[in-house]
Amino acid sequence: MENKGYTQDGSVDLRGRPVLASQTGRWRACAFLVGYEAFERMAFYGVASNLVVYLTTELHEDTVSSVRSANNWSGSVWITPILGAYIADTYFGRFWTFTISSLIYVLGMILLTMAVSLKTLRPTCTNGVCNKATPSQIAFFYASLYVMAIGAGGTKPNISTFGADQFDDFDPHERKLKVSFFNWWMFSSFLGGLMATLGLVYIQENLGWGLGYGIPTAGLMLSLLIFYLGTPNYRHKVRKTESPAKEIIKVCAAAFSNRRLVLPNDPAQLYELEPQHYIITGKRRVHHTSAFRFLDKAALKERPRPCTVTQVEETKLVLGMSIIWLATLIPSTIWAQVNTLFVKQGTTLDRSLGHGFQIPAASLGSFVTISMLLSVPIYDRFFVPFMRRRTGNPRGITLLQRLGIGFGFQVLATTVASLVELHRMHAINSHHANGPKDIVPMSIFWLLPQYILLGIGDVFNAIGLLEFFYDQSPEDMQSLGTTFFTSGIGVGNFLNSLLVTVVDKLTRRVGGKSWIGNNLNDSHLDYYYGFLMAISAINLAVFIWISSRYNYKKETLEVTERKVLCVQMDGKVMDAPPATLGLQV
Repeated sequence: MENKGYTQDGSVDLRGRPVLASQTGRWRACAFLVGYEAFERMAFYGVASNLVVYLTTELHEDTVSSVRSANNWSGSVWITPILGAYIADTYFGRFWTFTISSLIYVLGMILLTMAVSLKTLRPTCTNGVCNKATPSQIAFFYASLYVMAIGAGGTKPNISTFGADQFDDFDPHERKLKVSFFNWWMFSSFLGGLMATLGLVYIQENLGWGLGYGIPTAGLMLSLLIFYLGTPNYRHKVRKTESPAKEIIKVCAAAFSNRRLVLPNDPAQLYELEPQHYIITGKRRVHHTSAFRFLDKAALKERPRPCTVTQVEETKLVLGMSIIWLATLIPSTIWAQVNTLFVKQGTTLDRSLGHGFQIPAASLGSFVTISMLLSVPIYDRFFVPFMRRRTGNPRGITLLQRLGIGFGFQVLATTVASLVELHRMHAINSHHANGPKDIVPMSIFWLLPQYILLGIGDVFNAIGLLEFFYDQSPEDMQSLGTTFFTSGIGVGNFLNSLLVTVVDKLTRRVGGKSWIGNNLNDSHLDYYYGFLMAISAINLAVFIWISSRYNYKKETLEVTERKVLCVQMDGKVMDAPPATLGLQV
């Protein structure tokens, strides 16, 4: 097949026919995808970044309730991809799962635009006095939000993974291109977020919520049209197992059943298929590691229908990623502040820019995006080559080192946020501006450092997580693996919702004054930020300890031709002897 110009990884077109490497995939195909990502991010952040403001000013919810509602919805958007990825990996594939889900996503945006536009679907105001939203108005608004969340479940885990599928791992040139893919993919995501926080939130607050939601809805529909026009250029991965998730359950059940048996000292005595099997199927063989040794009992030869070493190692990969995933929950909780408490904090500050113009509090989130957009090219074009020359790692630094640096930036950001809040409290006391509607004589741009630090950190953190979970996933579970990234953000939002609720109730009970009350000018948000700083620092220390013991994936593609092959060990690439009959990646 290679002599005929086909891809080496067995990719096919939508009809299941082998595709030519020169006419499909690579950035040629990804050009049709990145537009969708930019508009989808614009739509999501156009809703998420200003949702707290809409809930408090239009639906008249209190601060804690609005933060909880925003976090719960955002958490759902990031959690539903677990189901979407499972459906894609097990049944319909990435392309069709994304196609159906994207239409549901657009439907949610259309309903949401109606909810904020039609007079019958939103509260009415008479002489400046606004009525509370009726139960039916609230139900329609939240139903629209959660239709959007269902659609996101099938789009988020599959579109980025589908983009990565456009690069052939076994073509050295395409593999090199793929190293940059996630950086530039997230760049388009950041660009969409910037359009939302700079433009849409201003339109929503000054020209109308209907127009502010209608623009990204139209953009989303246009981007889907462009996506479908690119269909002839796409490569599709062939699923090599019927249900990857069932194989994991099978390994765990077999290991538990054999728990009283003794493991051999030599891992070579464990059950594994002959290399010929992997040559025929094109499936990658995963090498034995010493991690989670209790699972090796699933591969004991003397037992009936033993699991293979590859199946066991793929289960180990999922367990290892699960532990790393746990360490991402606190950073995701920190990130949840950007669209909730940071925004409410900004509404209490001086937002005037002269000539009567006031910057929307949510627009400050654009500086997160701007710092990301500036940092991604610097990271990709300067930092990676610089570190590559010193470490020999094609990524410059390992994936977990990248995450650790990102988590470190978050510790620094929460420290700065706490100090800025202390300064805000000092300004409140000095000018007696502790009323619920008092504007603190302090510029909103005091909040800039915490936004910028989170933006720079996310270049290491968010992109690193997406790449890590894709790279370390078992071969047939890369959509599901990507949901480790999305679900971590979702659980982080739920955790923040829980934290805000618990802290509010406990501090009211103990001190009589909530740290996060409706009146932020008479609360103790500095204590809450200090608490976040402490737990993020502890989490970073735990992450460093965990990552020092992590075993990176080592897998082999069996080949039949003698040639110089590429061996990758923990991200380091070197040439293997011509006689080698396996490609380790």
